[in-house]
Amino acid sequence: MVVRVATDERPFETPSSDESGLGRSDSPSDDSEPEAALVVPPDGGWGWVVVAASFMCNVIVDGIIFCGGMMLTPIQKEFNVSDGAVAPVNSLLAGFYLLAGPFVSALANKYGFRIVTIVGSVISSIAFALSYFATSVEYLYLVYGVLGGIGFCMIYMPAVLTVGFYFERWRALATGLALCGSGVGTFIFAPLTNIFIEQLGWRTTMLINAGVALGCLICGAMFRPIKPVRVTLADQREEDDTARRHEEAVEKLNSMLKLHSKLDSGISMPPEMRFTNKVSPHTWMGVANNTRYPTAEEIFRGSNSHLGRRSSATAGTIKHNLTNKPMFITGAVAEKDEQDDSNSNIDNAEPLIATPIKVVPADARPRRSHADLVARPLYRDDIFFGASLARLPQYTSRTSLGYHLAVTHVPTQQDAQEDESGKCSLCPEAVRRALATMLDVSLFRSPTFIILAVSGFFTMLGFFVPYMYVKQRAEANGLSKGSSVMLVSAIGVANIIGRIGCGVVSSMPKVSPLWLNNIALSAGGIATMMSGLYYNDIFQFAYCVVFGLSIACFASLRSILVVEYIGLEQLTNCFGLFLLFQGFGALLGSPIAGALMDLTHSYDISFYVSGGFLLFSAVICYPVNCISRWEKSRNKLTASPKV
Repeated sequence: MVVRVATDERPFETPSSDESGLGRSDSPSDDSEPEAALVVPPDGGWGWVVVAASFMCNVIVDGIIFCGGMMLTPIQKEFNVSDGAVAPVNSLLAGFYLLAGPFVSALANKYGFRIVTIVGSVISSIAFALSYFATSVEYLYLVYGVLGGIGFCMIYMPAVLTVGFYFERWRALATGLALCGSGVGTFIFAPLTNIFIEQLGWRTTMLINAGVALGCLICGAMFRPIKPVRVTLADQREEDDTARRHEEAVEKLNSMLKLHSKLDSGISMPPEMRFTNKVSPHTWMGVANNTRYPTAEEIFRGSNSHLGRRSSATAGTIKHNLTNKPMFITGAVAEKDEQDDSNSNIDNAEPLIATPIKVVPADARPRRSHADLVARPLYRDDIFFGASLARLPQYTSRTSLGYHLAVTHVPTQQDAQEDESGKCSLCPEAVRRALATMLDVSLFRSPTFIILAVSGFFTMLGFFVPYMYVKQRAEANGLSKGSSVMLVSAIGVANIIGRIGCGVVSSMPKVSPLWLNNIALSAGGIATMMSGLYYNDIFQFAYCVVFGLSIACFASLRSILVVEYIGLEQLTNCFGLFLLFQGFGALLGSPIAGALMDLTHSYDISFYVSGGFLLFSAVICYPVNCISRWEKSRNKLTASPKV
């Protein structure tokens, strides 16, 4: 079969429909072709503008959060409170920046990255501006911590996810560049925040941060939606019965994808394809986990396998990507060239794959179409995967189009109707389905997941303590103010180097991502525990470099570990629960350190405990390989039919 990518601007032809949009049997005109639409990453072009905007969002958000500890001492002095009482000011900001992740992702799934980022920029800016008028630390808890953290989450989550939506072949590079903004922000904001506090005071620094956060509004405006491409039958149907089979196959996909919707065309959905939310008893607010909905590939196959949870060991891959330039790709859409037919995941769709398919950009239409539904980011299994797609078996055994069909789950009829009506809903299905996927607690049956989640919790217990207290501890032990401030910047620089280095090392064939993660966290934990041995510039800078490298590896390898040990289909679910575990860890870590300082009147014990948390998070991950093998064998025995 030939897949042709063209750039013609012929609009969709929308047959007439009755007022309800349902129940009519009008068919398309003879000269129109059945068509579907898919979101295909452009892998360049405007995508690099998106990377730059995402980079700036990370610079601002992480720069303010990681350097926020510098404001704690002046706040503590003004309100005359203890270290333990002032610590939650910044820990609440960091905690809610993570805890709100599943809910912000659900909003982005419905309303898009651009709108959510712009709203988040406004919320965080207002929160920081209101913090100028703080009368107590409790006021800062609520306004600066909770409200500011939610606003920052609404910037951070879309900024990270939209890069993966724009890139396929260059995803690892694009994501890496965007996330390097975290280290750059730490490097820049550390000296600037210190200067602002010394020259202007912490209240004016809050106002400056408010203005800077509002700048994310411009970055968010760059996150424009990707236009889906139309997939149409390009052949001149020579035989009536062949033409009928072709049209039924593509219209079957349209029924489920809601791309060229039956609500628009007025054609009723076949009874066997009417997908409802009652496919599984495991529902949350009336919807199920996303993995219980069929993929576009399964619809092409006419498979009923979507009625149960699918295996996480799906095979597949992409050999090329579609672009907006005219090109021809010879080979089966869902098959790898020169491979046996047994590798195909849509080999049952013979009437369809025997015909040329034309793929063209879906241009703007005078009325809203359900092609927009394809842009639901959380309906994709790989949306949280920031590493190279070449690591995925789903990617390496399919063509580009076949891969996108395999990882994209389809919207339901109710989702399409809500989108078509345009009415305001308290909790639309696109939001509920995303939450049901990210917060599905059935994953707690997996020992492997529990270990990774608990490890993330303990990592975040110790994660923010060096950021918040390394400067104060250095000054208290005789280092100059200039050197003390640059210690935080050193962590940022090491973070940049660590992300790049970790990406290179983890891509080597014989390197285990798990062992790289464990060694990095162990080194970071031990270094933190030993960081108080000597208080001189060389030793303290060396510690900050080791710590920055270790946390960079932790951040870079999470999605890789999930895919390797739990499966791509569970990646969104894992990350939703990970955000909660890590959010609570960030929320509790700094207050624990502050309380220990109140008890001991020393920074040393706080760094001992923080390093212990990091080391423990690594130690519990060492047996993950063995536990994962045991779990997989147990699942196979459970799934085997009894004789």
